[in-house]
This record gives sequence, C-alpha cells and structure tokens, in this order.
Amino acid sequence: MTFEQQWIEYDFNPFVLFSSSGKILSLNTEAQYLLGVTNASSLYEIAMTYANSSFGFKTTFLDLEFGRFKFFGITVGYENEEEIGIRLYQLPSFNMAKQKPQGQLVNIYTLVDLCISSNSIGGSTTYTKELDPTLPDIRLHTDLFIKLLNKTYQSFHDNHSILTHLFFRVGEHVKFEGEKYSLFAVEVSAPNFNRKYTSELTHLAEENHLSIDIKESKVTINIPMITK
Repeated sequence: MTFEQQWIEYDFNPFVLFSSSGKILSLNTEAQYLLGVTNASSLYEIAMTYANSSFGFKTTFLDLEFGRFKFFGITVGYENEEEIGIRLYQLPSFNMAKQKPQGQLVNIYTLVDLCISSNSIGGSTTYTKELDPTLPDIRLHTDLFIKLLNKTYQSFHDNHSILTHLFFRVGEHVKFEGEKYSLFAVEVSAPNFNRKYTSELTHLAEENHLSIDIKESKVTINIPMITK
C-alpha cells in the first residue's frame, strides 16, 4: 500500500470507489463502518446525483445522516465512464468529556431495569428494550447515572411506548490518560420528546463526564467501556 493509499485507508471520512454499474471496487475502513448502517446502492445513487456533468470533481455541501453518521458535504469525482468515487465529510458524532468517568463497576442492564421500573410505576407507558447481551460491567458513578437516565425517561413521559436500545458504537473510541476505550450507547427513543428537559439532561451528562446527543425523538448517552 502506497503512502497516498494509506492516507485514504485511515481517513476519518468514508471513501468509496464504484464501477459504472454501482459495484464497489474499493473502500476505506470508515466506509466499511458506514455500510453497516446503510447500503451501497444509496451511496451510489448520491454519487450519481451530485456528479459533475462532465469528467472531473465536484464538491457539494449538504446535510446527510445515516444512523450515527452525520455528514456536511461530499466530493464526487470521475475521469472515465468506468469508475466514480465519493468521499463524505463527516461531522463528529459526539464530544466526549475530557475527564475520565469515575465510580464503581456496575451492571448497566441492572441500572436500566431499575430506572424503567421506577418510571413505569403508576403509568400506562410501555417500555421495550433492545439490548446487546455482551456488554461487560463498566465504571460509572451509579447515583449520578441513575439521575441522568431517570431524567431521560421523564423527558419522554408523554408517549404510549418508549424504546431503550443498548449497542456498541462500532469503530469509535475515546482516550483518557493515553489509554483507548471502546464506546457503547444507551439510546432512549419515542415520538414525543419534551424539549424543556434539554438543558437539565446536558448538565447531568456533564456531571457524569459523559457525552449526550439530544434529538427530536431520541436521547443517546455515550459511555466509555472502562472495565477496570
């Protein structure tokens, strides 16, 4: 692999080279992660839509979102009729706190069940879960995290059902004191989110030294997998 090829391979931005029929000819590591949440035909269609009318390269600024991936622009280029490439410029999916989360080793499933149980008392809301069963015990400040998760559920109280999804953030990590940690997320979603809780959720996430991503229909808490 040449030096230039290594730059493409390890680029933070996904790159895919297609044949004229939409078959993938090559892609970098980040594009492999992207294809875990979308399909090649969608990216090929975008490339064809925003390609220059003649041979060459064209950069377009636009908002794209595929799962956890958010992009602010693309460059599409081709020099013949056989190949076309697309590079997508990625926005950081979240900002992790600079300080390493503190606390004791806890079972995240137990904390989620505890919060769901306390929030479902006396209510008619249905709570469903999609859980990755392989998450180990991780280090969290239990009381602070329970406050954060309880407040998250409260922000969705005006819903008939609330979904909690636990999953690995594939390919993402954070460094504390020179050591790299993988990430997972606790995502709570429902159609109606009460925006009045936004500032309080942000403050509680900061107290936990965790990142939080708040949207109209879901709140995602990003957690480093500190297991020692």
